Amino acid sequence: MFLQDVLDSTVKKLKSQTANVLTLANLSLGGFAIIVGFNGYLNLSLLLIFIAALADRFDGMVARKFNIESELGKQLDSMSDIISFGVAPALLIYQGILFEFGAPGAFFVVFYIGCGAFRLARFNITESNGYFTGLPITAAGVLATLSFLALPYIPPQSFLFIMIFLSLLMISPFKLKKV
Repeated sequence: MFLQDVLDSTVKKLKSQTANVLTLANLSLGGFAIIVGFNGYLNLSLLLIFIAALADRFDGMVARKFNIESELGKQLDSMSDIISFGVAPALLIYQGILFEFGAPGAFFVVFYIGCGAFRLARFNITESNGYFTGLPITAAGVLATLSFLALPYIPPQSFLFIMIFLSLLMISPFKLKKV
């Protein structure tokens, strides 16, 4: 009996932290994407951001499935998202092309990160009503990362507009149904 109680308790504790482990995997992948990007491995950075998006998708699903949603998990998820879908994609685009524009390129990268942080903060203080207000940072980060694949095919100036457009979409008041 004692061994069964210990085992049940351990399984319950592990289950309760599964979503947070996935969230921390998201954060770690975003951190590694930044580091490898600084070292010139931009394609690997892109891949790590996409894998972080998968971890982000599953952490919420796991939390809901196991009924382990928490305020800590919500805050941890936002902190992870600003790294993986704010900073990492912005630096990928900066390293890939926007550095060529000097101060304006740097400004729009920082503007994107700031809009992402604002969007996450707004999300954290509003009630969940089945809708997102503005483009979620995960979607913006994935779109920014996807745009990196178009580097050889579109004019460099387009990336300034892509970053501005995604930034404004994140802080805009439009409603988007959650899926």
